[in-house]
Amino acid sequence: METIESRIIECGVASFTLPGQTESGDRHVVSFFPDGVLVAVLDGVGHGDEAAMAAQIASDILEDCASEPGITLIRRCHEALRSTRGVVMSLASLDFAHDIMTWVGVGNVLGVLFRLKNPLGLGQEALLLRPGVVGAKLPALQASALPISPGDTLIFATDGVKQDFAEHCSPQESPQKLAETIMARNRRGNDDALALVVRYTGSRV
Repeated sequence: METIESRIIECGVASFTLPGQTESGDRHVVSFFPDGVLVAVLDGVGHGDEAAMAAQIASDILEDCASEPGITLIRRCHEALRSTRGVVMSLASLDFAHDIMTWVGVGNVLGVLFRLKNPLGLGQEALLLRPGVVGAKLPALQASALPISPGDTLIFATDGVKQDFAEHCSPQESPQKLAETIMARNRRGNDDALALVVRYTGSRV
């Protein structure tokens, strides 16, 4: 059933599991809360079942506590993952009431925000990533807040996707088509890979 929340954003996701592995260590989260949504991509360190387990533990925490600030969520995951390989992750919390996105990342899950229109002429912005591993070595964390407008498109991609994927993106494509295009054209092929595309429509009717 379509809800008001699902009309405010449109999502697309594409993934690739490394051949020979039964399960991917990459996960994504899209979890709504009152007047907002948490979106995230996580990459369990290494491959296989242990990487998938760590990513699943963190994903469950994010889904259960989606309304909490991003830094708080990362710290929750860090404590829960101490006995695992850990994960790298990037997340963004979209505030529908105030048209603001707050994002933060630990490790190498790339994040790019494509702006449909911007009075400053800035077409895209990249997430500043902090080196570290959630569950092993947590860096000093600082989230960034950005205004968002209808038509803006957020992309998160794990390191199984080439770093320059944003240079070949067409934000005019639907989120699902864009995610599939990123995976088809930019997948490295030697690692699990996942691309999550979230477009903010701002539509409440």
